[in-house]
Amino acid sequence: MRIHIATDHAGLDFSQHLISHLGSAGHEVIDHGPTSYEPLDDYPAFCISAAEAVVADQATGAEALGVVFGGSGNGEQIAANKVRGARAALVWNPATATLAREHNNANVIAIGARQHPIEDVISFIDAFLATPFPGEERHQRRIRQLAEYEATGTIAGTVLSR
Repeated sequence: MRIHIATDHAGLDFSQHLISHLGSAGHEVIDHGPTSYEPLDDYPAFCISAAEAVVADQATGAEALGVVFGGSGNGEQIAANKVRGARAALVWNPATATLAREHNNANVIAIGARQHPIEDVISFIDAFLATPFPGEERHQRRIRQLAEYEATGTIAGTVLSR
């Protein structure tokens, strides 16, 4: 599987460990940056690039997922979710990583590098990668509603409070 990763300065050390871990597990890892420590770098471009690559790969039928991380993971998740077709979930344990796939067919996860030791982060990522989307109708329906809103600003048959 192709794994797109991105971070900011807070997760740069983690990225090197993850590239090694994921590569040794047989994954093709594409690092969207940064490549050097810059304490004032900006994560949005890195995370958006990774999410765009995941969506583009999946559109061609390629098996691809993404991992974005920074100090808390929050900003990185927000950035990735700005990409049409990205479904980025903030994860903080193996259960949230698994549920992100099972319930949301998440294609990107965000992790707070300052919140967890690398061993825990690896367990979150491994759980995410090992979990298939089972495709239950209720989850597919909800994902379709999110995609419809993303494309049109509405959800057919639903009144949105505004």
